[in-house]
Amino acid sequence: MRMSRILPDGRGVVFAFDHGVEHGPKDFPPDRVNPRVIIEKVVEAGVDAIMMLPGIARLTHDIWGGKVAAIIKVTSKTNLRPKEERLRQSAFGYVEDAVALGADAVAATVYWGSQYEDEMLERWFAVRSAAEAYGLPCLQLAYPRGPAISNMYDVEIVRYGARAAAESGADLIKTYYTGSKETFAEVVKAASGVPVLMSGGPSRPKPIDFLRDVYSVMLAGGKGVVVGRNVFQHPDPVGMARAIIKVVHEGLEPEEAVKEVKG
Repeated sequence: MRMSRILPDGRGVVFAFDHGVEHGPKDFPPDRVNPRVIIEKVVEAGVDAIMMLPGIARLTHDIWGGKVAAIIKVTSKTNLRPKEERLRQSAFGYVEDAVALGADAVAATVYWGSQYEDEMLERWFAVRSAAEAYGLPCLQLAYPRGPAISNMYDVEIVRYGARAAAESGADLIKTYYTGSKETFAEVVKAASGVPVLMSGGPSRPKPIDFLRDVYSVMLAGGKGVVVGRNVFQHPDPVGMARAIIKVVHEGLEPEEAVKEVKG
């Protein structure tokens, strides 16, 4: 039942909103530092779910509650820590926080290939075990990052991470786009039936280019996208979110969907 709220037709558009911790307030345009501003806009646009940390969920529950699904992310890290420590995710909440907030799922990051992989896996399995007891699906942000990885977007690296996520019991997988429909199809295969959602990544200068990426992901068998910056950094976040929704849920070609975007 909870998965059906996140992927209502087997596909989903999740708005990612953990950037205030992961990247800092500098990620937001000055008029959108207040989280209520952008959350009001994405709820208006009609996204299926919002992925956020417990604190922001509490501060904005009156906006999203009963309107969109909530995915509570219970791990994070700041870029204030020493550079060599940035491949480690720390606890940023607990499954019980997600339950108390009425969430539909929890999320946690694993940097596959990091020197802290063991530590993050221990936390992942603790989260997954607790979530199972409450019937909450677990989204794994399966990111291959580490000193031995020269190209984290390489299809062999990304599909390895996707397979590891599936093997570790993820109910949903968020991972990197590999650059083409053909290569992303290999990532989807490696996930062995677990729904794969594309990570939105940095803002693209042209909306049409991001929409083409999303379209390729859907053609490859992906189940949607977890997108943040390509929405909240765009001058027309509502239009951009609606364009993405049309590509994911209606199969609209990017050239048509981009007409939703102003500017």
